Amino acid sequence: MSSSKRASSFSLQDRDLLLLRDLFESRVMTGQHVAEIHFNGRKEATKKRLQKLKEAGLITEWPRRAYEPAILFLARGGIRLLKEHGILNEYPAFSILALERRARVSNVTIRHELAVLDVKTAFHMALRDHPTLSIVEFCTWPRLIEFEARNSYGSDILVKPDGFIRIHEKEADGGLSEHAFFLEVDRSSETQDTLVAKASAYLDYYKSGNFAVRNGAYRSAFKEYPFRVLMVFKTAERRNNTAARLLQNNPPILTHVCLATIDEVLADPFGTIWIRPIDYRDAVHDSPFDGETRRGHRAYQRRAEREGFVEARIEKVGLFTD
Repeated sequence: MSSSKRASSFSLQDRDLLLLRDLFESRVMTGQHVAEIHFNGRKEATKKRLQKLKEAGLITEWPRRAYEPAILFLARGGIRLLKEHGILNEYPAFSILALERRARVSNVTIRHELAVLDVKTAFHMALRDHPTLSIVEFCTWPRLIEFEARNSYGSDILVKPDGFIRIHEKEADGGLSEHAFFLEVDRSSETQDTLVAKASAYLDYYKSGNFAVRNGAYRSAFKEYPFRVLMVFKTAERRNNTAARLLQNNPPILTHVCLATIDEVLADPFGTIWIRPIDYRDAVHDSPFDGETRRGHRAYQRRAEREGFVEARIEKVGLFTD
């Protein structure tokens, strides 16, 4: 019996295909992610549907300890079902075996990808309080959104974003605005030099017009295709260190990158939680921490009082601040 016939025994729904497609792109998800993104937070309905998908051989679970939440990924039946429905035609060609191997990665990689899915889930949950906003794209498969660009060190690098987000906003006059973002979820495993190199490559991707070209426009129309880079950090200290380093870049990166802590993002990504390097510069101006923003400054030394000082003075912005 084919996977589509097996699925039909439990009345395959359009939402099932959307869920399987989402799982195909993200590689892994938890039940909580599925509940908030696809079932509007209804946990019992999610649990029942996931059980049916498991019984149909469409999804399976990553090995785990008894006290850990189940980590879901596509089973061979789910991959074949997507292929039979033509959904995989929209993606680069992969063999079934290659797609199965994609799920066999290290625990470190899995934890990072789950953190990215936590951010994606937070965005979907926040939409309930913002009826004028809609997410039209939230891709978390780096291979689908990767690009080459030149960083401020003069090197051409391949950038593999953690996510790409496209949001539509309904205007009061009936018009529609589009906002684009690339996502980087920092797990404190990369050096500050690496983060700065990525940020400068993103800026080059915009100014070179390559992002405009990717959107089907002329390179010269790059200003009509703006985007921002969202960097999410475990701690305010790590966030502030990166903001200071971005100001030291040549040229300094002032507004193209927005930074926040993971706790802030999970609480409300659409809230006034983001800081730009220029906001950090203004907050520490004429303070004992002012020197950190200047090129040639020595390596950062931990000073616990800095984080409290910055938090009290900094003017945070919303996601759609000009």
